[in-house]
Formats: sequence, structure tokens, C-alpha cells
Amino acid sequence: MKLSDMRREYALSALKRKDLAVNPVDQFNLWLQQAIEFGLNDPTAMTVATVDEHGQPFQRIVLLKNVDDQGFVFYTNLGSRKAQHLQHNNKISLHFPWHAMERQVHITGTVEKLSAMENIKYFTSRPKESQLAAWASKQSNRISARGVLEGKYLELKEKFADGKIPVPSFWGGYRIKVESMEFWQGGEHRLHDRFIYVKPDQDKTEWDISRLAP
Repeated sequence: MKLSDMRREYALSALKRKDLAVNPVDQFNLWLQQAIEFGLNDPTAMTVATVDEHGQPFQRIVLLKNVDDQGFVFYTNLGSRKAQHLQHNNKISLHFPWHAMERQVHITGTVEKLSAMENIKYFTSRPKESQLAAWASKQSNRISARGVLEGKYLELKEKFADGKIPVPSFWGGYRIKVESMEFWQGGEHRLHDRFIYVKPDQDKTEWDISRLAP
């Protein structure tokens, strides 16, 4: 089959203005809970888009680790490519592709680094293997072979065999302060339902909600 012939109808559900929560975080949490109950693989996986100093966009998938009215949180190596981009341009885009439910959520905003206490709290909650991996990988740096990475991991595993693993100084989290949040529900004949929340003034608590053409 040609790629141009591959298509399907979206008919699982519809999204109406009257059914939307006043706060987009509440709406997101509802959809996230439904995605979990639906049995989606990796429902917290999100595409994170950043832009380098030349205006070149980059995307990668990371896991959402917390969400509340303060924003969306993820963790990474602070020397990684995404972290370097955010150091020069703190604007960011998140995308949740919940294909099986014919849903998407798109978020734009700016990032701020988490506090040392927040980083420590999350890092110490991770499995020991994940803590070691954070130390072993100089994320986004070129390496000659996988064996280099595995060798460093085993070296660190032996080093910290009898004690707690400290939080690396080059590792931490970001909080995305939401500027807009769009909810997309697939519709028949490509007449999808799209609603976007925008806060006209960051000092206000009210969100403007608009329907967008598909």
C-alpha cells in the first residue's frame, strides 16, 4: 500500500466545549487518568521540542514526572543537548500522542530549573540502577562504543555498592510554566475537535478557551 493511501476514520469519541474543565491542568489530568485506565503503553511519554541557537528545532521523548498547577516536570542531564538549548532559549513545546484513544495534547511554555531539594527528592526515589545510569551517561556526548558506557556503569556499580548514590551535580529537573494547552480529539471525516487554553495574563487565574478549526 502506498503511504498516500494509508488512512483511517477517527470515531471513538467527541470533545464538546461544555465538557471541558475550567482549568487545563484538570482537563489534562482527566485525560491522563483515562489513558492509564485504557492501558496505553507509556501514557506519560511526551515529545519535548527545543530550538538551538541557529533556530534548528530538535525533538525527543522523555517521561513526565509530575504535573500540577505550577507546571509539568521532567528530569535530565543538565549537560545534554536539550539542556543546552534551554539555557539559551527557555521556550519549550510538549506533545502527548495518545494514538489509540485518538487524542493529542500540545503544550507550550517556558522552563525553570527545579530546586536542589526537588532534585534530591526525586533522584533518591529512583531505582539504584537508574541512579547509576545518570552518573554513567554523559548524555548527548559522542562515545566510541556501547562497551564504554557499560564499563562506566559497572565501575560505578562497584564504587557505590555499599553506600548511597549522591545526586550528580550535572543532573536535575525542569518545570514547564504553561502558556497554552491544546486538546485534540479525532473526528469523523477529519472534522477533529480542537480546543486551546490560553492565559491572557500570567498574573490571572482565568484561562480563555477557544475552539480551533481542524
